[in-house]
Formats: sequence, C-alpha cells, structure tokens
Amino acid sequence: MIFTIIVFALTCLSLILFVLFKPIIGVKKFHFQSFWVIALLGALILIIFSKVPLLYLWDSLTSNSSVNPLKILTLFISISFLSITLDELGFFNFIAVKAVNLVKNNQWKLFFIIYVLVAILTIFTSNDIVILTFTPFICYFAKKSKINPIPYLVMEFINANTYSMLLSIGNPTNIYLSLSFNISFFDYFLHMIVPTLFAGITSLLLIILLFKKELNKPISNLEISQIPLKYKKLVIINLIHLGSATILLAISNYINLEMWIISLICALSLFIFILIHTIINKDRLIEFSLKRLPINLIPFLLAMFTIVTALEYQGVIASIANIFEELSSNSNTTTLAYLISSIGFCNIINNIPMTVFFSSIINSANPIYLSHAIYASIVGSNIGAYLTPIGALAGIMWMSILKEQDINYSFVSFVKYGLIIVPFVLGAAYLGIILVN
Repeated sequence: MIFTIIVFALTCLSLILFVLFKPIIGVKKFHFQSFWVIALLGALILIIFSKVPLLYLWDSLTSNSSVNPLKILTLFISISFLSITLDELGFFNFIAVKAVNLVKNNQWKLFFIIYVLVAILTIFTSNDIVILTFTPFICYFAKKSKINPIPYLVMEFINANTYSMLLSIGNPTNIYLSLSFNISFFDYFLHMIVPTLFAGITSLLLIILLFKKELNKPISNLEISQIPLKYKKLVIINLIHLGSATILLAISNYINLEMWIISLICALSLFIFILIHTIINKDRLIEFSLKRLPINLIPFLLAMFTIVTALEYQGVIASIANIFEELSSNSNTTTLAYLISSIGFCNIINNIPMTVFFSSIINSANPIYLSHAIYASIVGSNIGAYLTPIGALAGIMWMSILKEQDINYSFVSFVKYGLIIVPFVLGAAYLGIILVN
C-alpha cells in the first residue's frame, strides 16, 4: 500500500512540476505534451511492480458498465469531433465576428456579447473547444482595438468553466461522473441548472467588479472583416448532427441507447459527409479536424484510471472513503466536504484524475447523501479550474495560448483572481446544490 501511495504522490507532484516548467517533452524530432507521459509512467511502474493484477485491471477496463473508460473516451472524442469540425468550417469565427461588429465603440456591449456567446457555445459544445477557439480571437480584437484583453480573457475562461457544468457533455469530468452513477442526460440537467445559474451569475458580478475600471475606458471603433462561410451546406449538416446528438443524448434513457453509442453514430455519420466533401473539393478539412481531436486524453485517462484502480485494489480508496464518511453526517456537510475537497484535489492532480479518484470514493458515500456527493464533485471539477492552471487541461491550454499570443498573464495573476472568485462561486453553487437535492 505504501509503495502505491508514494508512486501516486510522485506522479501528482511530477505532473504539477512538468506542467509548470516543462509542458512539452522533445525527443529528437518528436514532441509530446508532458502531462500524459508522466501519468503513463506512473501507471507503468505500478503494473511492473505488480501493484495491480493485469487481469483485475483488464476486467475494469473492459467491463460492460457505464464507468468503462473506453466508453467515456468514445463519448467525449465523438462530441469533440462534432464541435471541432464546426470550428474548422469557420462557424464559430463567423458568429463571433458578426457579434463583435455590432458593438461599435462600447466596451460594456462588447463584454456582454462575448459573455453570452461563450456561455451558449460552451453549453452546446465544451469548455475546451470554446477556450481553444475564442482565446486567440479575443487577443486579436483586443490588439486591433487597443484595449486590455485581460478582462475578456478572464471572463471567457471563468465563463467557459462555469457553463460547462450545465450539460453532462460539457466537460470530460461531467461525463465520467454522470456515467459512473448512471445519471441520465436529462436528470443531470435538472440537477445542475440551478447550481450552474447561481455560479454563473455570481462569477459575472465578481468579474464586473474586478474589471469595472478597465471596461469603462473608451474603445476605438472596432470592425473586423467578415469572412463568409465557404461551405454553408456542410455547416448546416454539421449543426444538424450536433443538434441531433444533443437531443438524442437527452432522451437516451427513453430510447434505451447508451450515450457513447449515440455520439459515436453521429460522429461517424458526419465523418462520412466530410470525407465525401474532402474527396470532391480536395481540401484538408478532415485532416485538420482529426489533428485537433484531444487524443492525448486517451493515454492520460487510461493511465490515471490504472493508478486509481491500483489504489482501490490496495485498499487506499477505502481508507479515504472512511474519512469522508465521518465528515458526511448530513446533506450540508456532505456537499461542503466533497465540494471543497474536489476543488482542492483538482489543483493537486488535475480535474480528470480527481474525477476518476473521487468516483471510487463517492461509491462509499452514505446512500442518503449520494446525490449531494456526486453533484458537489461535478461542480468542484469545473470551478476547480479557476484556482490554478493545474486545475484543468483547459487552464493548461489557455495559458499556452496566451504565451503564444504574447499576453503577459502570470501564474501568480491566475491564482490571484482565482482566490478572489472561487470562494463566492463555491458558496453560490453550494446553495444551488442544497436547494435542488
């Protein structure tokens, strides 16, 4: 047990250090993101030293259950494909430019238009996709209009990681926990709408207070050249697939189809349309879309699943679950314990490993307060991203884009705003969870 705990702790520590100081590992001409390499090494060490039997691990990976990580990865990557292709077709840029050109010279109008746009697109795609798409766009229009990009960038990041809570497909962590406990798409939505709105309104008010002075400054007449959509029919087909997937996921329990099957069918159907388009038009749409898929998530999730399985096999999870059980004497303390601890663990081991880790702990929760533990952990996995860049892959990607765009935003700045915003949003989300459950 001690060896497994040491490997787990060293893997977590290495993850933090490499993400901060060596996010990319280069071996000759090959370059890899360090976060999944470190996780994979930790998992391999535990397998080599027989801290988790291969047969036990194989049974966990291939079990015919909703917690099967292969099903979860299929669901997330399929949904990501539906969103990425839409971005590659220029749809997100098209509506963003159209919205920004309505602003004229008022920063407040610009701020709220971007806020609404980010919130809506996050709900129907995911936080990662929106952050990858909108962050360079915000940097571009800020430079063009000579305004401070920080209020918009902080708002975008906080907003994307708040409204990603609303639907189970908004974040890989939502997907993992909702499937782990057989929560339907619709039930998830009903439980999360109040906490999400409370968190969203609270974070918006805080950001306004923090950046009121900057947003009051004048802005030069901003107008960005509109690039027309080249393939309108394909955009419509893509939107139909994304809309159909969302509707079918919402009713998946009623039509007796697992969510990963629905998302995979929709993704494969769209893939066929895009493949035909690529052959006819001889462009590189399919190549660019496939290159942007979050493939790094596959070894990362499988490695962390292996590490957590080893912790479970060695009895570590049961010991931690006992501590949580002592803290969970009623619905209020259960919600608070899981909410605070999940946010904390996000910023020690990242939100995806935290979710895998917590899914096993939640299994031991008092059945009376199970719902509180699940939704508190889901909220924590999303708003935990506010606190440090370590909290989520979205934070790591966001900081990398800012560096590429020559935006001066340090780790200390990230933590400073996080420490201000997290306590208030945590309180608002806590109230929402208590009211709904």
